[in-house]
Amino acid sequence: MSQYNAQGYQNSYGPRTTHRKSLLIGINYEGQQSALRGCRQDVRNMSQFLISRGYPTDERSMVILTDDRQGPFYASGHNILAAMDWLVSEPNTQCFLHYSGHGGQVKDPDGDRESGYDDTIVPVDYQTKGQLDSDTLHRHLVSKLHPTSSLFVVFDCCHSGSAIELPFVYRTDSDGNVTLVDSVKEGISLLAHAQGLLQGGFSASKINDAKALFAGAQSFFSGLKHRGEHQEEGLGEEHFQEDWAHEGRSVFMFSGCRDDQTSADANIAGSHVGAMSWALLETLYSRPGQSYVEVLQNTRQLLLGKYKQIPQLSVGSQVDLNQPLKF
Repeated sequence: MSQYNAQGYQNSYGPRTTHRKSLLIGINYEGQQSALRGCRQDVRNMSQFLISRGYPTDERSMVILTDDRQGPFYASGHNILAAMDWLVSEPNTQCFLHYSGHGGQVKDPDGDRESGYDDTIVPVDYQTKGQLDSDTLHRHLVSKLHPTSSLFVVFDCCHSGSAIELPFVYRTDSDGNVTLVDSVKEGISLLAHAQGLLQGGFSASKINDAKALFAGAQSFFSGLKHRGEHQEEGLGEEHFQEDWAHEGRSVFMFSGCRDDQTSADANIAGSHVGAMSWALLETLYSRPGQSYVEVLQNTRQLLLGKYKQIPQLSVGSQVDLNQPLKF
């Protein structure tokens, strides 16, 4: 039996929904030193895809925020949070969120991150109003999600691996194998190997090998509080139990890269786009009915060899990821 179809996992379809809503955010930061070129195009491309999938476009159902619109559709921090609250507020709704723009990191005010930083997304007015950190994003998107609704998220930005702090994180290797990021199991495995080396007598080589394994295990366990540059993503177990363990929301998130990586702005077929947004849309258009695992694998394969970023899938509860992707 596949590890993604184990007994006791929830059905990945989540609650039955009767309405669809979408929020698309694209920020090019025109006139700023950190300007991007493909984010608004990503939003246009994603909206066309959603329309092809039957998503309604009336103002009650689809909201687009960019940095070239005015009023409530300007991609300021205030408007982004208000739009997120709007997105997840109703019962029996399939919610879709796409963000293309800068991602960043800010100092963790709570002191519960091993790296000392929270991941962020970057509104157009970040220089005066600040960035939106992962705690804030989780509370507005996941904690506020109506229990009878589902949320599908695409973040095409740097440092996006755990940007909304979901407890289960999956990634692929270059051969397409999908694994659940689990620092606890890896740390225990390293300790077991180290202890095994020391059984039956000591030698200089055994001691040195065991020291290296013990050091590796210590690194994994310290990473449970959060991630440093080479540590695994996801909330530390203690922090997750304290803040989010009771939620179990139906949330799926495809992110452009790991927390310690950047996400590329690309020029493909003469059009400026985000590499992750492009690869995901190419994958979704290519063959309907793919599973969550297949979409993650195929998106990675399109990026492999051209871009260093490794896309990830994060989930709000353990589910069968071999079922067809639904949003």
